[in-house]
Amino acid sequence: MAVATAAEHHRGMDRRDLADFIRRSRHRLRPQEVGLPAGPRRRTAGLRREEVAMLAGMSADYLMRLEQARSPQPSTQILQALAHALRLDQDERDHLYLLAGHRPPAGALAGRHVSPGLLHLLDKLTSVPAQVLSDLGDMLAQNSLAETLFGDICPVGPHDHELDHNIVWRWFHDPRLRAAFPADEHDEWSRRHVADLRAAVTRRGSDPAATALVARLRASCPEFAEVWDRHEVAVRRTSRLRLQHPAVGPLEFDSEILATPADDQRLVLLTAVPGTSTSENLELLRVVGRESFAD
Repeated sequence: MAVATAAEHHRGMDRRDLADFIRRSRHRLRPQEVGLPAGPRRRTAGLRREEVAMLAGMSADYLMRLEQARSPQPSTQILQALAHALRLDQDERDHLYLLAGHRPPAGALAGRHVSPGLLHLLDKLTSVPAQVLSDLGDMLAQNSLAETLFGDICPVGPHDHELDHNIVWRWFHDPRLRAAFPADEHDEWSRRHVADLRAAVTRRGSDPAATALVARLRASCPEFAEVWDRHEVAVRRTSRLRLQHPAVGPLEFDSEILATPADDQRLVLLTAVPGTSTSENLELLRVVGRESFAD
């Protein structure tokens, strides 16, 4: 499993495009939009450089060097102030950070609320199992085929334990979930779950929900604590799943993990691996009906 290094967290700074974006953003902004008088002798199309520098709390000389592509990499604090001064929306702010070689700050979190549009999409996906997960591993929604496939080991809704809806918690505490995966892949899946969780915790800035989940996992599971202490980080984007279902036998999926507009949610699609019998077994599973891995 690839482990991300510090260099992988930041792309290179694009000085030329950064300079152009700042300059054009300044020219688009009108004085009255930031509470400044337009004045009869204003020749600048938008704000003057000195005005943006004042609003951002930086020197006009530093802003000039940014606009001339001569500055060193600006800090995230500088970018935050500049984004506020230029009245950038979230997409524009993220673009500013990326041009400067920084990862954008996390956006608003959706929590457990799944948008109606995404729920409608799940209902329309009838030929592939599909799920909506939080970045911390909470199962938020799934379509009927995913519910039929996984039964009650990946439930949505009320639970006996407050963390039963979390797949990381279930992986380290529910033997039924591990029993569905080949034994020789258990260690690798433990590392994948933990590395992905660590990436989410870092993105969230160690917020209370993330901190509490990690603390409970460390306290309750020595295996999790040991893997966590390796400090591996790898965001899950694609993976291969081999499962053994009690009703229809072996299944093999390619898992595609798609980002949603909310930073803390992702759509997971399970497609049958070409050349396997998974498609036929899924169709059989529809006929057999819901069957728990435990049964």
